[in-house]
Amino acid sequence: MDWSRKQCFILDMDGTVYLGNIPIAGAVSFIQRHWEDLDFHFLSNNTSKSPCTYVDKLNGMGIPAREDLLLSPVTPLVDFLRAHAIVRVYPVGNADFQADLHKRMPELLFTEEGAQAVVLAYDTELTYQKLARSALLLQKPEVLFLATHPDLVCPSPEGPLPDVGSFIRLYATATGRTPQFIFGKPDPAVLAPLLSRYAKEAMVMVGDRLSTDMKLARNAGIDSILVLSGEATREDLAKEEQQPTVVLNNLGEAEQYYA
Repeated sequence: MDWSRKQCFILDMDGTVYLGNIPIAGAVSFIQRHWEDLDFHFLSNNTSKSPCTYVDKLNGMGIPAREDLLLSPVTPLVDFLRAHAIVRVYPVGNADFQADLHKRMPELLFTEEGAQAVVLAYDTELTYQKLARSALLLQKPEVLFLATHPDLVCPSPEGPLPDVGSFIRLYATATGRTPQFIFGKPDPAVLAPLLSRYAKEAMVMVGDRLSTDMKLARNAGIDSILVLSGEATREDLAKEEQQPTVVLNNLGEAEQYYA
């Protein structure tokens, strides 16, 4: 990889910049040192947090992030809802997700009655009531099933936690349905705002997951940096036919290319 041509760094967050609430020191230091000479954008499939929550978290770690630097599966989700004139949805998502979705699309109604779609996000406030009502809605074939992302688990300092992909398997067992559309990584539509601004040779995706971060880079036709500070291990990497462009223990090791 020609490091001298890289201007746009797209950073996954959990497992790449931090683990839960614990900053990954080398990664944070690299971002701080190069904040003025590289363009950093932050991308997470985790739809349990709104952009402003992510900004506050990154700012608290000493990273001067802004909302305009965050990419989210909610952006292509809203584009889809508007393109298909969907204005009534039943959300399976927490309060932060619902507030973000409503902020982006004020005309959207959250309702069970007359719902045109069930929208499944990473719901850290999941209740049996939500599961039951959404499962009943999905028994109606005219109701679309949409999911914000496919991740099976969300990393945490204590270990992996059930994420949207795990919820999808639950719905498949209970209703016989899987989502017609899944947004977020590895779908390159989530990178559309950047692909229209930067040459692909100037972009690089940095992440800790083979199935989402590295696959997104391949799908978008850009270089990738796999960091081993989160989910993926060298044992996992050895099983992959398609390898990342670069492998680092953490993003801080990229400093050797800028010395």
